[in-house]
Amino acid sequence: MDSNSSPVLADPAPLSKSRLGIPSNLITCPSSASPYTTAFPFSRLFSPSWKKSIPSKLDDVRASGWLNAMRASSPTHTGPNKSLDPSGVFWDGDAAYNSWKLLYPSALGSFENIAKSAKGKQVALFLDYDGTLAPIVDDPDCAFMSDMMRSVVSEVAKHFPTAIISGRCRDKVYEFVQLGELYYAGSHGMDIMGPPLDSTCCKSSQSYIASADTQKGVLFQPAAELLPLINEVFDSLVKLTRGIAGVKVENNRFCVSVHYRCVNEESWDIVGQVVSNVLQGHPQLRLCHGRKVLEVRPVIKWDKGRALEFLLNSLGLADSCDVLPIYIGDDRTDEDAFRVLREKQNGYGILVSAVPKDTCAYYSLRDPSEVMDFLQCLTKWKESDDTEQLMET
Repeated sequence: MDSNSSPVLADPAPLSKSRLGIPSNLITCPSSASPYTTAFPFSRLFSPSWKKSIPSKLDDVRASGWLNAMRASSPTHTGPNKSLDPSGVFWDGDAAYNSWKLLYPSALGSFENIAKSAKGKQVALFLDYDGTLAPIVDDPDCAFMSDMMRSVVSEVAKHFPTAIISGRCRDKVYEFVQLGELYYAGSHGMDIMGPPLDSTCCKSSQSYIASADTQKGVLFQPAAELLPLINEVFDSLVKLTRGIAGVKVENNRFCVSVHYRCVNEESWDIVGQVVSNVLQGHPQLRLCHGRKVLEVRPVIKWDKGRALEFLLNSLGLADSCDVLPIYIGDDRTDEDAFRVLREKQNGYGILVSAVPKDTCAYYSLRDPSEVMDFLQCLTKWKESDDTEQLMET
């Protein structure tokens, strides 16, 4: 793999030095990226000629604070096929996306290569929810997955240990998905629970995470002591944003999400100032930026990448050459998991995006419909592989 530097930032700085990690959309993976190996032979043999000519937005974001960070993380779309590069020049979105896919090819088009790597290994599947299993919508309470997607996820979970790692509250994600055989990691991995021991879940998964009440499934909450403070901040933000049209404050249990997708851009500075003011005096909490959302999270060393490692270890699948983790996600927070897989050289990150983005993933998918197609391919491959092994014996 290439070893180009990437400015993806998983842990935003304090409020006074807000960082976004949304520099040039067309920069490749970090210096920590794994070198070419025979286990992962899909080396990026070249870099696009325009890569070095596009300046980074990172310095501007650091200098201008949280308002510019909000704008950089949530760019206004200029049209279906046009966008702005960091210098303000329009470029053809389709052409840029096709060039970007030379670096991060379609996981569907590359499925044969992925299947070869998975041959004889235990595949473990990790999925984001919003933008991956369900489309991004204006109202986060209406981010429903289709019945077809639910059926496809249920089928793939029969063959592979499957987890959903989301920034949402774990209970909310379960309400959307409604599949008891999965593992659920809510609040960016700060609230983890798995299927109960009597669940008829994936036959390949024989190990469960320890829990005080194994009949209710697994449970891990590294920031439980901060729940009262997080609830207090949630109540304050609800009260203080009532007068801002379009704001929605969501309590995701171990983080608070302030959605400004439906807020007039002229009022974004008011939203940011309110959140900034509420966080003053609470050093245990930090501000993170997402796509038209500000998130208040505990200041702990925990993210989706660590949740991925925790689940693999708890399932007895860590540090094994016979395991192939696959993580599919669409957001900056998923980059922590992509980075873990790239550094360990033992799995694949798949970014869901219809536009070029800097990423630590190996592959890409365009939207949730392609995610569904990919999951169906995994199921069919596994069933075919199992049949082939039976015939050989």
